[in-house]
Amino acid sequence: MSPRGRRIMSRACALLLPRVCAALADPQQRGPDDTCLEKLLDWFRELREAEPTAKLLRDNPCLTKFFAAVLALPEPEPKVLSFTLRLAGIVAAAENSFVHLQRLGLLAKLFGEDGPLKRAAWEDASVRSGWVEGVHSMVQHQSALHFICSGGGIDVIFVLQGDPSLFVASAARCLLVDLLTHSVGPELIVPLDAKDCDWPACAHVIIKHIEDSLQSNSASHVKQSLKLLTSLFGSCHAPWTKVLWLGVAKQVESFLTEDSVQAQHILVNLLLNMARSPVFREDSFWALVTSALEHLTPEQSGALAVGILKIYPCPQVVTVKALTVLFQPLECILRAASVECSGLLYESVSDPSAVESLLSSKSSCASFLCQTLAHLGELLSVEKVFLPRNLPYTSLLCSVMTTLLFCKGLLIPATPLGSKISQILAGCFRVQKSALDVLAAFPNCNCTDTTMRSLFDVLLIYLESPNTPPTVLKKSFKALSKWLRSSSGVSFFKNKQQADKIVREVFLVLQKRLCSPCWEVRDSSLEFFTSLIRTLADRRDFRKFLLFSEMPKRIENLLEDPESYVRASAVTAMGQLAYIIYVFVPQSRVAGSRYNKEKTAAKLQEVLSTDPEVFPRRAVMSVFTMWVKESCTGKPEETEQFVTAVVQTAARDLDWEVKLGCLELVQIFCTYMFCQLGLPECYYAPVSSAVTSSVHENKPLQMFCRANLFSFLFRSLCDCDKPVAQKACDILLSLKSQFYQGSTTDSQGTGDLPAGHGIHWLQKTLRQGALVQNFPTGDGSEVDFQDPESMMLALGTINLVELHSDLNKGSDYVEKSPQSLLEDILATVGTVEENEADCY
Repeated sequence: MSPRGRRIMSRACALLLPRVCAALADPQQRGPDDTCLEKLLDWFRELREAEPTAKLLRDNPCLTKFFAAVLALPEPEPKVLSFTLRLAGIVAAAENSFVHLQRLGLLAKLFGEDGPLKRAAWEDASVRSGWVEGVHSMVQHQSALHFICSGGGIDVIFVLQGDPSLFVASAARCLLVDLLTHSVGPELIVPLDAKDCDWPACAHVIIKHIEDSLQSNSASHVKQSLKLLTSLFGSCHAPWTKVLWLGVAKQVESFLTEDSVQAQHILVNLLLNMARSPVFREDSFWALVTSALEHLTPEQSGALAVGILKIYPCPQVVTVKALTVLFQPLECILRAASVECSGLLYESVSDPSAVESLLSSKSSCASFLCQTLAHLGELLSVEKVFLPRNLPYTSLLCSVMTTLLFCKGLLIPATPLGSKISQILAGCFRVQKSALDVLAAFPNCNCTDTTMRSLFDVLLIYLESPNTPPTVLKKSFKALSKWLRSSSGVSFFKNKQQADKIVREVFLVLQKRLCSPCWEVRDSSLEFFTSLIRTLADRRDFRKFLLFSEMPKRIENLLEDPESYVRASAVTAMGQLAYIIYVFVPQSRVAGSRYNKEKTAAKLQEVLSTDPEVFPRRAVMSVFTMWVKESCTGKPEETEQFVTAVVQTAARDLDWEVKLGCLELVQIFCTYMFCQLGLPECYYAPVSSAVTSSVHENKPLQMFCRANLFSFLFRSLCDCDKPVAQKACDILLSLKSQFYQGSTTDSQGTGDLPAGHGIHWLQKTLRQGALVQNFPTGDGSEVDFQDPESMMLALGTINLVELHSDLNKGSDYVEKSPQSLLEDILATVGTVEENEADCY
């Protein structure tokens, strides 16, 4: 059913709704699950949007009876009461419906002081949440605003800000923000002074509460109001928010130097949301940000600094202060190790004692360094337009490398601080992983040969160390791969002697790691090796070194590894190796090599047909698809033979991703062949007596039939895994558009098809071995998928567009109707026979 159709209540639904309401209000009935109730609310929202009047209540008096019946229960079930509050809010969002419910006295009993607030069910968080959500839905007009503000509801919301349920507290805060913005509206004339602002009644109550809370001695009230301001400034950028801020700015600023509130993290979020609003971008605000960077703890100031730098090009003085805050811990690391690396700090730091205290404490050093490194990683992702032209990349790189050396215990401490840091960080995997992530995130930068050599030395230390855990090793490989990519074009790698030395050292590490007893290590090593081939394939000296090394043999051996993930990575590595040899090495030199494409293809075909695990087989399909996509499978006839063999094997595979990969291969192959052989203006006109000759002159069609692609496509169309069927249908539609190019009608045989030839018919007839009753078959019992005329008739007669539509429908599109939902609810509570309801 279309969304528009679902918004109109059908007669069947109108007849079922009273029974559903009665069942929900009956305490003796077993209630439906939360999912059904949520879907029922969604349906009412659609109905309300379609008819935002009292028509819904007038046509369905069972709704008001339901509200009254639930309120009359001594102890309604919390789930039902919560649903009732939410439904009432949805209905009352239309002002005339609100007036109707108010006239009946229902609203006061639902949302007023005499409502659920005084019931035992109020102790249940779901009821409090339902009350907040109901009010939130309702306050779409001034009548509802006045009702909530004058009836004591606003005080309830203030209390719910501190609810023990974080979900309820957050919902209450969002509700207050909406109440404030709805109350103020878009037409408020903004005065120059906050004291002169004539706030509407509801807004005045909320703003007065914020001001009083901020000035109170209650830390919880202060935090609640700071969170409320944070949400407000994050969602509303109207000019009047600046007027509100002027009234509380001094009080908020005082919290920067007060320890009693302990709201620094809230202040950080508040300032960041304000920085996102154009209303606050002026000198006084930036002065407050600078003050916050100076007074917050190092942990909080770091979060503020990186957040400010990511949001907006702020004034230079703020940028310098923020960068100083971010780089100060890294500068302390360099000083602790007596590493001379200048230019890290943009301004002098008078008192680094707070940072040094955190770094010298066992309880805070690792977490603070991880946070600092994470901030550095974020900073490196910021657009350069937001930052100074030249960040001190070399000094930053030195600080990260120094941290990694501290973690390996390879630095001789030259200061008392260095001794403490060395003891704390020794063997700290958390910091190692964070530092390696930053190395991998570094942008391309011009570093001296000395720095580059030091960088590779540090990474090789981690790769060679027997104590490096698999997760750290994987990140080390990733960082090394990044720097090999970025370094291959700079002076360091243009020095052949240096480049050969690095490659030789890396290969020695890889050969060792590929023999590791830990499968994660073998897997990471293979992934890195594949990346290395891609990175350095265009270097002749690297290819020569690779082909004459032991690496290809070791990779081939890993095709029989006991771990399937390792075998899959070995498949990918072998495929990449064969591709590089095909592209870069003259064929005369590789004809007899055991690692040429043909011999590699045979090995991978064996994996595809015999490996008991899915991951290696999926990897084979990815390799073969890459080969065809990159046109490295030879001449058209060689590519045809290759694809035919792959399809023959993959079509029998039970894994849906293998079949999906094979379909991707087929799609690329078809495109490749159309490009290779060229397309005539019109392939086939089924009304002509020249059908046979035109079909037999169609070279792509002939080739696809010989490769038995149509058998695979039509059977995939009926696959139980929907992605496979969808992909097959897409390919068949594409082929039909190519082969019937220029034709205005489908085959004449269309009218002879049996009724209802949709996906179910196709699946049934395929199993029977016939597409249509009068379809030409090979031996009388099955379709000849290799016959071009039969395939042209199939493409012309089967309604692929309809099949495509069916396949793209959700599996439960029939059961999603409102009628089905109502029937299922009645079935759940036991008021209809079991066989009367859909499976929902």
